[in-house]
Amino acid sequence: MNDPRFAPGQTSGNFIRHFGSVLAMVMALRPVRPVYCLKPGELTAAAARFGAWFPGDVLYAVKCNPHPFILRGLYEAGVAGFDAASLSEIADARMVHPDAVVGLLNPVKPRGDIRDAYRFHGVRLFVVDHASEFEKMVDELGNVVDVTVLVRFATAPANALYELSDKFGATPEEAARLLAAVAGQGWAAGIAFHVGSQCKTPTAYTTALIEAGAIARKSGVALACVDVGGGFPADYLEEIPPPLQTYFDAISDGAQQAGLSCRLFCEPGRALVASACALVVQVQLRKGDDLYINDGVYHSLSEMVTGGLRYPVRLIRLEGGVAAETCAFRMFGPTCDSTDVLPTPFELPHDVREGDWIEIGQMGAYSNAVSTQFNGVWPNDYVTVDG
Repeated sequence: MNDPRFAPGQTSGNFIRHFGSVLAMVMALRPVRPVYCLKPGELTAAAARFGAWFPGDVLYAVKCNPHPFILRGLYEAGVAGFDAASLSEIADARMVHPDAVVGLLNPVKPRGDIRDAYRFHGVRLFVVDHASEFEKMVDELGNVVDVTVLVRFATAPANALYELSDKFGATPEEAARLLAAVAGQGWAAGIAFHVGSQCKTPTAYTTALIEAGAIARKSGVALACVDVGGGFPADYLEEIPPPLQTYFDAISDGAQQAGLSCRLFCEPGRALVASACALVVQVQLRKGDDLYINDGVYHSLSEMVTGGLRYPVRLIRLEGGVAAETCAFRMFGPTCDSTDVLPTPFELPHDVREGDWIEIGQMGAYSNAVSTQFNGVWPNDYVTVDG
């Protein structure tokens, strides 16, 4: 029998119920709205890998997937704390555990966020990449002495899906001056960088750490910590990056070459949560080789457009009889906007029809986090599943 919380017309959800598998969920609920299937085992395993291999502390990037189940699961699995970019994300992290380490690590912050993060949320870790942002922090925090301020510098392109240094990061010369200014203010000084999201070049971390060491020496400041950022990749269809261990080896090698003996942080997002969620959608209409589904580019599947990602898919038909032969289908989302079409097709059984479900894997990163409510569509139903 259908669960009423998955009935047509539902505008909000967040219902959590456990099933032994994605198939068991579909059999029990026959959902007519998209369902995020969270996988606790995958979450725990990913956290364990970082805990065992990364030579420092792990701060999860909340922006990647802020669902309370994800935040709580990672913290309980040993992740030390959270990289937040806003007061809302800080509050989400504090709800998980009031004593967790939380950093406000957005290089550009509203003045009120700086002030309130420190005074009301206990945040003591911040980042800057420009003199004006540092001056803003001095104005808002005054003579406090219990903060650590990271200076973020820009890195060279490193075969990443998104090159974040196009937006953030000081030059090495600016970074050295900022480090000296932070230390002169009486604050603990650190250095940060981000080699880009879904980075496929492990040695980019080695190079950046060597540059961080050079910047520190030029500034004359003893670093309290170094934040190597995120960028650790996940597997996607036709995109298998180097093993995660090679990235940690590259970081250890870089820290050693740079003579950095201070505390290390990282801010993973995608590598921690991508495999920890699948998305189940339903086919609403077939027109030849065009399929219309109830999720799209304005909702969970936007990274197919912004990043060119492709996800593994499989068809679910409860009564069976699915054809073995497949073909490529153009996929349209549920809105009335003509741009709501996926840029690459889904390879599915050629007899797919209205009412079938499609399980889309590797959907834990930047799916629900970036989904909009455009056209009154809002995927917001969750279950947990084994496997």
